[in-house]
Amino acid sequence: MPSSTPINRRALFRLGAGLGLGLAAAPLLTACGDGGTVAKAEAKSAKLLPKTTVRNIGLKPDLAGTAAGVPQGYFRYPAKPLRATRATPLKGAQPLKVTLETFAPPAPGREKNAAWQAIEKLLGTTVDVTAVPSDDYATKFSTMVAGDRLPDLFMYPETGGVDNKAAFLGAKCADLTPFLAGGKVKDYPNLAAIPQAAWQSAIFGGKLFGIPISRTGTGGAGFYRHDLFEQAGVKSLDEITGLDRLVELFKDLTRPKQDQYAIMAGATTMLAMSAGAPLNWKVDGKTGKFTTELETPEYRLAVETAMKLYKAGCYYPGTIAMSGAQKGRYTDMYKNGKAAYVYDGLPSYLAQGTGYLATMAAVDKKYDTRPFVPVGSAAVTWTDNLSLQNTHIKKASEERVRQLLTLADFAASPFGSEEYTLINYGVAGTDHTRDAKGNPVLTKQGSQDIAVPWKFLASAVPAVFSADSQEGVRHLHAAYSKMIPMMLPDPTLGYTSPTWDSLGTGSLYTFKSDWLKDIIAGRKPMSSYGQLVKEYLAKGAEKARGEFEEAFQKGKK
Repeated sequence: MPSSTPINRRALFRLGAGLGLGLAAAPLLTACGDGGTVAKAEAKSAKLLPKTTVRNIGLKPDLAGTAAGVPQGYFRYPAKPLRATRATPLKGAQPLKVTLETFAPPAPGREKNAAWQAIEKLLGTTVDVTAVPSDDYATKFSTMVAGDRLPDLFMYPETGGVDNKAAFLGAKCADLTPFLAGGKVKDYPNLAAIPQAAWQSAIFGGKLFGIPISRTGTGGAGFYRHDLFEQAGVKSLDEITGLDRLVELFKDLTRPKQDQYAIMAGATTMLAMSAGAPLNWKVDGKTGKFTTELETPEYRLAVETAMKLYKAGCYYPGTIAMSGAQKGRYTDMYKNGKAAYVYDGLPSYLAQGTGYLATMAAVDKKYDTRPFVPVGSAAVTWTDNLSLQNTHIKKASEERVRQLLTLADFAASPFGSEEYTLINYGVAGTDHTRDAKGNPVLTKQGSQDIAVPWKFLASAVPAVFSADSQEGVRHLHAAYSKMIPMMLPDPTLGYTSPTWDSLGTGSLYTFKSDWLKDIIAGRKPMSSYGQLVKEYLAKGAEKARGEFEEAFQKGKK
């Protein structure tokens, strides 16, 4: 999987390394008026969802995917990439302007970028891409909205945004329902491969407004050193029967004199999933009563366990206080053998150039890092990675909207296609060569050229691939095969709560994670947990609960 950093960022966004990582949400903007959709609690109609169709351009995977969402696995890259779009699909179109988030250093401009030139040649038009560093993207988005200077297509920020998203989208963005709902998506076969669940987050005000940058459903539960676990007597994660056993193991793996600790930065997400806690909300399917995760005994148990581990000295000193901007530092510390466990997103396991498997093998061949699967009889996995975010199209003529959808369809081309190869590996000979096994290897120029974030225009579920390790592909595919059947459905996906849309991943998230971090690190007592719940509800979660419950009842009718 050539893409790495997108999910790295997403992992931080999901409380994971977190609780050691308080991400500050950007200030929320007041949504635009002028005909904007009024935000209201409602059930999302399944009729708005595009019909998902498995995309097959003629490649046979080495490890099969499943209808439930387990991605396909490949040991080798296709010798001859196949086309996933036809001819020059945007021939004659006026230049397109897009603004996207990036997690990579700046790429060379079009004039010095062979991959950019080849992509435009294949498309048949010019695409002006503004790539904004992730730490600056929320501010850039705010500036674009405030100045009414939205590009033709843009990525919505992961944190921050506007305070009435439905109104903003209704006022400024194209309604994609007439183009994509139901079977209409067949005109864009690569977009049709995006799972329906990923499209649900793009529905606002009874309309389909976004295009998902789709992911694998779950971001996973981090990574662990199998070699260290084995030295401690644990040959399989199945032998860890619950949180008590995990605490014993982590204490055993903490060896300060060797500068080795059990946990790097944080483990609350993994502990919560192992305890059986929900992600954000759970719902009683009969009564429609919604409960925040903070109110569940399972989540409280996870926090108590994290606090116990911190008190026992199992966290690498100083890392629980690291911010999202310091992620590279603490992940590098894990990669260099300083801890037995780190939380990060699964796609970063095999990421080209920066992936855990290859990077750690280069440090020490004895380092055997593998995806961690939640442990214990109550364990679940979270539906926390259906998509990185959505991209949106500015209001325009029907012809222009179709052109932008065609661009998104191009970007969503599947693994092994000519389009995918250009986006991820650039031009053969200039940006990449082939190794002895026939796999593409980026040149120095290629590693720069492919930094243009084309893949953030849209994406179907990524395949599992590594040019470095067949065993790594097997480990990651096996982890997905275990975790995806364990996924706990997110009850909020089918409903709209204006309050949650505005605050859930912004101020409420920051408030909650900061307080929990203080509890875990001992700056606040566990007895303050009840006050946390009380204030969290008062700051908006209680209002969001009411809206979800109202939407649930509307859905029943």
